[in-house]
Amino acid sequence: MFFAQYYLDCLSQASYMIADETTGKAVVVDPRRDVSEYLAEAEARGFAIVGVINTHFHADFVAGHLEVAARTGAWIGYGRQAETEYPIRRLADGERISLGEVTLEIMETPGHTPESISVLFHERGGDGLPYGVLTGDALFVGDVGRPDLLASVGVTAEELGAMLYDSVHRKLMGLPDDVRVFPAHGAGSACGKNLSTEKQSTIGEQRATNYACAPMTEGEFVALVTAGQPAAPGYFAYDAELNRRDRPLFDPAAAPGPLAAREFATRRAAGAVVVDARDPQEFAAGHLRGSVNVPADGRFAEQAGTVLPADAELLVIAPQDREEEIVTRLARIGFDRVAGHLRSPGDDLTDLTAMTALADEVTPAARLTPAQVRAALAGDNPPVVIDVRNCGERSEHGSIGGALHIALGELPRRLDEIPRDRPLVLHCAGGHRSSIAASLLRHHGFTDVSDILGGYAAWALANAAAAV
Repeated sequence: MFFAQYYLDCLSQASYMIADETTGKAVVVDPRRDVSEYLAEAEARGFAIVGVINTHFHADFVAGHLEVAARTGAWIGYGRQAETEYPIRRLADGERISLGEVTLEIMETPGHTPESISVLFHERGGDGLPYGVLTGDALFVGDVGRPDLLASVGVTAEELGAMLYDSVHRKLMGLPDDVRVFPAHGAGSACGKNLSTEKQSTIGEQRATNYACAPMTEGEFVALVTAGQPAAPGYFAYDAELNRRDRPLFDPAAAPGPLAAREFATRRAAGAVVVDARDPQEFAAGHLRGSVNVPADGRFAEQAGTVLPADAELLVIAPQDREEEIVTRLARIGFDRVAGHLRSPGDDLTDLTAMTALADEVTPAARLTPAQVRAALAGDNPPVVIDVRNCGERSEHGSIGGALHIALGELPRRLDEIPRDRPLVLHCAGGHRSSIAASLLRHHGFTDVSDILGGYAAWALANAAAAV
């Protein structure tokens, strides 16, 4: 048996290939949209990809099932409850798929979504003990999938939670302790609240250490797994629906290219949103007025999908030589309306000789030290402090007294709660998300907006030093 995990750090997303090395037949599970890595692996090893399975309709990325099928002729498999615009193979509970000696076995594990499945796999079809189980978003290392993402389509968290309880406590925990667990996500994903950095585990380890796998009633389970979940990024519903549709294929060779500054300016004036993927400090030194800062060195795709509308035309400013990477990462969440990127002017946007047509539109962003914020709060017109961290971060690390709490994931839909006649100072934990949030507010017309350099960590350190 050949088995490989492909892990994408920026989305905390895992996909898999399972193959029988004797027959050369392979199946890919939960592929991302840029599928060249799977195809190259298969070609190098002499495998034929005969099937591609999605464990459910993913909400946090656009899966690459259509791309794999188009390139290989593979069938596309989902759980029986799935409804799609493209032909699929409906996989029933207990169904076995033979690749030769290597055998897959389908286990229906609804709860994160109604159509969710897990995939048991055996090195040999007659083995009593499976080698492992691909659990999708039903069971993570340290957590379980959240059941609260489908309220917008009429399925309640309580209904899905009851399904998930059965899937986790009766089905997955009913497997032998030695079965290896391979989930679809790891730490950082918004698909759960307590995911581990470990990329695999065993049923026995999860039985002993996973808070959601401890013995409890169904009611206790539902209350526990629905409480304290982070705000779902705004693009989740869009991607879940896109994964049902017969959408256009992603072709890296057809990615949008560079635009001259004048054409860039024309599209920007017509309403295209500028996404500036540089470091917050570079962005603060000089950026195009109204652009939204989503740094590449972070959870770029997820954060872009959190603050940008899915239907907007986008213009990209990227760190030097990373333009194609940024376009690909946007495509992974289905943000395909990228008109192009600014032909790189060098490391510093304040070098206006390369941006003659845009020179008048370059502006700095205010980043304040904790001491400056403390002085402003004591002044005649104190700013409104906005904390864009998640609830768990505030509970664990503390907060600035009187701060308005609006997590970054909630910010686009809560703009009306923010005063426009007061100075605003935003902060997160370290200064990354606050730069995103502050730029979003400026994009929406807020004028007096700053963020705290170093975030709450710097604020807490300065306060501790002042107290000594």
